[in-house]
Amino acid sequence: MEEARWPKVGVGAVIVDENDRILLVLRKKAPEAGCWSLPGGKVDYMETIEEAIKREIKEEIGVEIEISRLLCVTNHIIQAEDVHYVAPTFIAHIIKGQVQNKEPHALEKVQWFPIDEMPDSITLTTDYALKQLR
Repeated sequence: MEEARWPKVGVGAVIVDENDRILLVLRKKAPEAGCWSLPGGKVDYMETIEEAIKREIKEEIGVEIEISRLLCVTNHIIQAEDVHYVAPTFIAHIIKGQVQNKEPHALEKVQWFPIDEMPDSITLTTDYALKQLR
């Protein structure tokens, strides 16, 4: 009998600065390696989604954030990569620290982009979240 499989939960943040730029990370790892993505990651067992996004942002890019609100929830399903996440995405801003790539094994780059000048190669969750902003 085939083992039961379940979706995972991942979180992301649209981090906006005072110049209406959004912070993106260039992924080195699957899913969607080589694409620009919102920073974020997986929710740990017994962790709230709000705790998870704050932890993941601190781990990935070395800053503390304040969540403004929940923006959307993406059904991140990519059959070709055998990936299924339910992904709440928050709008947030930095309250402490300087942006840096704290996970060079997983992230090629961390870069600010003007909201109307996004790179061509973005992840499914990033694309969906940006459409919800407009």
